[in-house]
Amino acid sequence: MRAATLLTIPLTLLLAATPAASRDLDQDEALRLRREGLILPLETLLHKAMERHPGARFLEAELEEEDGIYVYEIELITADGVAREIELDARDGRLLKDEED
Repeated sequence: MRAATLLTIPLTLLLAATPAASRDLDQDEALRLRREGLILPLETLLHKAMERHPGARFLEAELEEEDGIYVYEIELITADGVAREIELDARDGRLLKDEED
């Protein structure tokens, strides 16, 4: 019984420390969400991200669902060579994160 209790405690701590799950959406899902008006066009969000870092080069973008929120994760290289990760709410373009990657 004691061994089971000892195993339960670390497992509980591990689960509590696990970040919320996110799910990558594929191109078909992104197009469907866009057609249904649930997310903004990627071009709109890319423009918003590039405005934050003039002269940056676009690297990649991924659409994810995080806790029921559609999020575009956009990676850029700034004009001075710094990699940035920007997260925007795909529904309204609200900035969620902008940090060095």
